[in-house]
Amino acid sequence: MSAPLTGVRVLDFTRALAGPYATMTLADLGADVVKVERPGGGDETRGWGPPFVEGVSTYFLAVNRGKRSVVLDLKDPEGQARARELALAADVVIENFRPGVMAKLGLDAATLRADKPALIFCSISGFGQDSQLPGYDVVLQGMGGITSLTGPIDGEPFKCGTSTADLVAGQNAAMGILAALVRRGSTGEGATIDNSLIDGQRSFLVYHASAWLNAGKAPDRLGNQHPNVHPLCAYKAADGWINLAVGNNKLWSAFCGAIGRDELIEDPAYRDNADRVRNREALNDALAGTLVTRTVADWVARIQAVGVPVGPIHTVPQALEGATLVSHAHPMGGPDVRSVPLPFALSGAPRAAARRAPGLDEHRQEVLSEWL
Repeated sequence: MSAPLTGVRVLDFTRALAGPYATMTLADLGADVVKVERPGGGDETRGWGPPFVEGVSTYFLAVNRGKRSVVLDLKDPEGQARARELALAADVVIENFRPGVMAKLGLDAATLRADKPALIFCSISGFGQDSQLPGYDVVLQGMGGITSLTGPIDGEPFKCGTSTADLVAGQNAAMGILAALVRRGSTGEGATIDNSLIDGQRSFLVYHASAWLNAGKAPDRLGNQHPNVHPLCAYKAADGWINLAVGNNKLWSAFCGAIGRDELIEDPAYRDNADRVRNREALNDALAGTLVTRTVADWVARIQAVGVPVGPIHTVPQALEGATLVSHAHPMGGPDVRSVPLPFALSGAPRAAARRAPGLDEHRQEVLSEWL
């Protein structure tokens, strides 16, 4: 079987993280992705570092495998004309300029789809195409409510340790494009997709949003704890930390037995999940003194043995031990570049694009010849 998007052409005007993450996903699924870059340096993430490997930022390498690079000066009429030709030869156009920029260039969805109604045009922005406000990940995490939920109970709010606003928007862009491709396959109709980081962050509120919208309960910042289930949180062991998830009474009984605290099973303060949530502070005190007496490995083995979800809190290097990775050539001839592939395995298809990340303007003649 071939990769599912084989034959689909994607013209990529994006840079930084959200857009490139989306187009790398499409490239991994088999699309022919052509990355349009600006003169004088290309995508700014080529210079985001350290760390660099042979002069190329590891940040850029992380989200640009599988693509070909063409430099076009979109401020120049000739560059605009060439970009328009490529757009009309594509199946999908994706961009993340500030709203209104593509219209000034004559490369907006309405203009292009007037000549090619089957075109799928996706825009990524901070606040949607009706807003001129710039949007960056840390700002959108805060405005989307995520930061208010993250961090210690009595401390300052924290952003997530990875760029969730950008990455969620990238996933949403890829999902919207895939949905549009499916619809076009049956109707011949293209689509215009308005994908904002703020909507992506609001969508991630899920049960927090429901608690407020339907029960008038604004969520509190609970550190590592869950608002509706307990114990579902982190506890300190003798040599590190474990994450524990006790989601029902059967697991609660098994957990108490595994840690030698059977007396807690019938304690009326902790009998049901609702009791454990209401009395979380007392329960945390009761468990903390026990869990700190053994190592992470010991507790994980004992608790896993009775079927209760538990795991160590890993560093990034530890998390990548044993992970499925892919390897590609370095664009400047350095050591091979390793990266994390698609997060799912599709039968008969590879987990990542065969093509490596591109050098700047590396594929100009090749792309112009093939596409035009």
